[in-house]
Amino acid sequence: MKRFFLGFAVVSLLLAGVVSYFADSNPDGLDHVTEQHGIAEHAQDHPLAGWPLADYALGGDDRFTGLAGVLGVVVTLALAGGLFWLLRKRPGVDTDTKSG
Repeated sequence: MKRFFLGFAVVSLLLAGVVSYFADSNPDGLDHVTEQHGIAEHAQDHPLAGWPLADYALGGDDRFTGLAGVLGVVVTLALAGGLFWLLRKRPGVDTDTKSG
């Protein structure tokens, strides 16, 4: 099971770090619609708009898109792993609640 999760992490990191450089630089459908309807202008007022990982690039530099993807995968895996660890079934704890 550990090899599966390690392989999953490696593949995720490779996809985020390498394949993201080949992504199309033209906006996708959602970006196009937000630009067309003026929603994108309001996004600049968001508190996280100046965050280093905003707009899928580290510090706004497109050369670091892969690094932003890798950081995103690491943060997501860390949060998910922490959540699963906190919510795991602990040995010796009876979770079966029968009323009666």
